[in-house]
Amino acid sequence: MKVGVSILGIFVADTAYLAKRMPNVGETITGTGFAVGPGGKGSNQAVAAARAGGTVSFISKIGRDTFGDMALKTYSEAGVTPKVVQMDDMPTGAAFIYVNDGNGDNAIIVYPGAAGTIGVGDVEAARETIEQSAVFVTQLEQPAEAAQRALEIAHAAGVTTVFNPAPAEPFPDTIYPLCDYIVPNETEAAAIVGFPLDTLDDARRAGDAFLAKGVKAALITLGGRGVLYHTAGQSVHVPAVSAGAVIDTTGAGDAFVGGFSAALSRGFSPVEAVRFGCATAGIAVTRRGTAPAMPNIEEIEALLRKGGAL
Repeated sequence: MKVGVSILGIFVADTAYLAKRMPNVGETITGTGFAVGPGGKGSNQAVAAARAGGTVSFISKIGRDTFGDMALKTYSEAGVTPKVVQMDDMPTGAAFIYVNDGNGDNAIIVYPGAAGTIGVGDVEAARETIEQSAVFVTQLEQPAEAAQRALEIAHAAGVTTVFNPAPAEPFPDTIYPLCDYIVPNETEAAAIVGFPLDTLDDARRAGDAFLAKGVKAALITLGGRGVLYHTAGQSVHVPAVSAGAVIDTTGAGDAFVGGFSAALSRGFSPVEAVRFGCATAGIAVTRRGTAPAMPNIEEIEALLRKGGAL
């Protein structure tokens, strides 16, 4: 019997610097704040899925260093089983994040480090983990050929596949037929289909474009407008689930993907799983940070009961 969620992705340590402006080349300025914490889309999704009640394995590569220790501590605390290779000759990935302390504008540099070397061989080594899971999830922060091979293994084994095409990098069309669910946000979807998603009808048209390429279902996240679940026979707009004032939308998409995947693995119907994912994201955006903001299953279920969805 297939159980739980397996996720292929990267971990990076997010180092965030607050300042009034970016320094010019050769200039040093004084900042107004600093934070460091766990990041990386796949890693965030793994933490979100585990805290949302899923049995989760995370497949990646990290360095044998302080940031690698942070990754392993994050997984231990969240209940994620790390299927990670630790490298002695490559550092763990890291991200430099500049945040304007006046208006919140940001600029980011990501160096994937060890995770940037994830290849087809690493995916083959994780074959058993992928094949034994009920749901498999991946994105595009690691090389696309590794993502495709993992989706091929999962698809062939009858594992439900969830593909989050983020960041919005080019990827081969051969990935589409391997996807039970493709989960872009509205910006990523627009970049792929070539038109803006200003209305729900636009989102449905984008959904049709994804179906035409071979996916079984498109889940397009629309920020405060919720999520469109779109298949050949059903198109459902699931509203966003509010848990309070929005403080930080960083990682909201990862919270949704993690919550949705955990719910699918527990036997929820797709639309029920979408609502569960919306509640997961709805709580996460009321907190600062990425992985630390992910809610637990009790919080998610309480919010859904409050809204009458459970």
